[in-house]
Amino acid sequence: MTLLVRDAMDGARAFTDFQQRTGIARDILTDRLRRLVERGILDRRTAPSGKRQNYVLTEAGRDLFAVIVAARQWGERHAFAPDEAHSLLVDGNGRPLPEPRPTDARGEPVDVDTTSVLRGEH
Repeated sequence: MTLLVRDAMDGARAFTDFQQRTGIARDILTDRLRRLVERGILDRRTAPSGKRQNYVLTEAGRDLFAVIVAARQWGERHAFAPDEAHSLLVDGNGRPLPEPRPTDARGEPVDVDTTSVLRGEH
């Protein structure tokens, strides 16, 4: 489903957009888009032509931007051979985005070795 959210962020709107970009079988794609709508990540809206439905990111879907950027940049670094062509996420001026780095309340970098999870009420 991450690929569908990524593609929505990249401008996919119609069912056919998602199918062409992913190659997912129609029945599976239908189910995944339905689940993203049910979970409040995407919303279905009638296209301006009135003939089909478009999928648009909800506020909750747009809030996934940092997650998708991190996953996408991980893929750019680790999922391709050194000489293999792949996408690159750039800003409005065409410059690659820096890698997102989590920080603590003081702005200091943190990682898996310097954080922990509190469970229960807090």
